[in-house]
Amino acid sequence: MTEPLSPGAYRDLLSRALEGTVDADTRRPTPHTLYMPDAHRAALYVDSTVVQGGRGVGKTFWARSLLDPALREAAADEYRISRLRRLRVSPGHGMDIGSPHYPGPLALYGLVDSGALPDEIWYAVLLTVLGQPELREPAGWADRVAWVRANRDPAEHTIAQADAEAYADDVVHLLVFDGLEHLHHDRATTDQLIAGLLRVALRLRFGTRNIRFKVFLRPDMFDAAKQLFPDASKLSGNAAYLEWSRTDLYGLLFHHLGNEDDEAARRFRQITGGWEPGPDPDPSRQADRYVPPPALRNDAKAQTPLFERIADPFMGSNVRKGRPYTWLPNHLMDSKDRISPRSFLKALAVAADTTRASYPSHDRALHHDAIRSGVREASTVRVDQICEDTPWVEMAIRPLTGCQVPLAQGKIVGIWKERDLPRELREESARYVQSDRPDLVHTGPRHPDDLPRLIQELIELGVLRRRDKDIDEYSLLDLPDIYRLAFGLGRMGGIPLTGR
Repeated sequence: MTEPLSPGAYRDLLSRALEGTVDADTRRPTPHTLYMPDAHRAALYVDSTVVQGGRGVGKTFWARSLLDPALREAAADEYRISRLRRLRVSPGHGMDIGSPHYPGPLALYGLVDSGALPDEIWYAVLLTVLGQPELREPAGWADRVAWVRANRDPAEHTIAQADAEAYADDVVHLLVFDGLEHLHHDRATTDQLIAGLLRVALRLRFGTRNIRFKVFLRPDMFDAAKQLFPDASKLSGNAAYLEWSRTDLYGLLFHHLGNEDDEAARRFRQITGGWEPGPDPDPSRQADRYVPPPALRNDAKAQTPLFERIADPFMGSNVRKGRPYTWLPNHLMDSKDRISPRSFLKALAVAADTTRASYPSHDRALHHDAIRSGVREASTVRVDQICEDTPWVEMAIRPLTGCQVPLAQGKIVGIWKERDLPRELREESARYVQSDRPDLVHTGPRHPDDLPRLIQELIELGVLRRRDKDIDEYSLLDLPDIYRLAFGLGRMGGIPLTGR
């Protein structure tokens, strides 16, 4: 019989397994980090052109997994999507510096400044991947775009010929586009580039049989592009969404614990039982990926007692304080009940480190106060992310620091008027438009002068939540903890802003 893991062993396993998981954008996926929630299956359908998801939900992870033949094979097996085995996958855009497949930031800025049309840029990317002789290196991107502009008939012939050959070979050319929020420092230009990308993607979807784009995109960016390219709504019907349920998050956690390459992970698999070696394209190698049993992936009744071996059973002295299994994801949700797995894993990693430092002899791997500390740290990371993605959010919420939620809509609008927020937002917008710094990205808001509509934009982003059905100056608004804590707003009886 396998001896159970001690609290300290669980704590150390958590720290090892979760190290670097919040840096998914900079760390390449590997077989043992490849976790496949059932809800993400549609994102890998070849004909799901647009895959929507917020920051930290797995867009870059899946984009890079599709580009990796071994990970693609694993996904084909576990998701039972045989078409994934008949792909020729190339990057159409990403974060790799010096990629021969697509223009980097400096080249793209030059193309835009020279008047290149978005469609021409993306056709140049496609034709480069398809091997158009005139676009091979050492041709620069300006020359490639110029060739596309001057040779439309030969370009279309190349696409048609490549499509026919792919159909005969029973393969699909798939171009994967990720990191599109970094296309350009001006959000309006980024929106135009994405609209052009979606136009080309739609033409390929209806005009070819075996050439496809897969575009990983934030929902707000898809919505903005649809305003510029009305036919983009035709892509909404087969769009996929990267969302995480509570059971998905705990399944991800247990997957990480069971896939560490050490004795503690092996014992964890034995204790929980039912783990299967994941598929490996090379049968001569020992399995380096293990798949959790279905109960640990999808069944809250099986997940709860296992997590309560790791964490305190209650978030205090008794059940009235809440159970960690439900308490933790509830306090990491935004106002649309969405949870980023990056926030979830960050909270757990911090909870393990805090317990080790402050409660080393505790009889569980995670102390309940350490879990609260993890939520506070996850809030800091999430606020940093949304302020980077949509800088105007910080300008709108930061003046509310020191207030206690829920807040009446009239109170919020009054604070904004006193600060003259519309003027600040207009000035900030002008600063971004005039800046030549590529690291500054302007993202809105759409209605800086209409403060009630500004509130609605924050609700749509998941930052604010209405507590009342009526919408007037007395309507109460709340900030979920994932934003409230780092922005410094209090709540009666809620998680304090600082630890005890």
